[in-house]
Formats: sequence, structure tokens, C-alpha cells
Amino acid sequence: METQRQKKIGGVIQKDIVDILQRAATDGGLKGTLISVSKVSVTTDLSIAKIYVSIFPADKGKELLEGIKSNQPLIKHELAQRTKNQLRRVPQLLFYLDDSLDYIDGIEKSLKGEDNPVKNPDLLEKRKKA
Repeated sequence: METQRQKKIGGVIQKDIVDILQRAATDGGLKGTLISVSKVSVTTDLSIAKIYVSIFPADKGKELLEGIKSNQPLIKHELAQRTKNQLRRVPQLLFYLDDSLDYIDGIEKSLKGEDNPVKNPDLLEKRKKA
């Protein structure tokens, strides 16, 4: 269960991180790329912030996440500048790709019958657990 303090710090980080990442993408020549931060969860001791980013178009996701991770010190520094009046210490930032949209999309396709294993028995092979 997250405390109010964790939620508040998560909110502060989320607001600024979105801004930082979107500006970095635009400056980096990725104009049509949309980066959103779907969730930020901060550990109880406030030392680590897990940041879940979703990236559109999704095919650029993995590549962009690598870029974000390799620029983590710069992002943390920028965050520290922006939040120096709100946060005493900026937590360590861990970035994850939020693939919940793909997951939801997969469920919708299944519900619409687009991935129906009965009509397309080849799908069953993929679904079997090793």
C-alpha cells in the first residue's frame, strides 16, 4: 500500500519526467513519437522510482527505452533541477516499458475473434506452454 507521501512524490516525478522525455524525443529528431508516463511508483524509503513509459508508435519502444536508460544520469540531473524545491533527494530512476496497451489490444482482438484458435489452429501451438 502506497503512502500519501509516496503518491505525492510519484506525482511530482511523473509530471516532470513526461516533460523531460517528450522534449528529449522532439530535440532528438523523433517528432512523431509520443511518450507518456503511465505510472510512477516510489519505494517506501523513497530511494527508487519505477517509471513506466508507453511509447507510440510501439515499434520504437524498445529502442527508445534503451536510449532513455542510457541517458538516465542526465534525466535524473534535469529532474533534480526541476524538483529542487519539492524533493530533497531525487530517487534512483528505473525505467520500464509499459506494454499494457498492447496487452489490452490483444484482449480486444481475442474478444472480436481475430485471434480465434478454433478457426486458426496454428495459434494453439504458440499458446502451449513449454
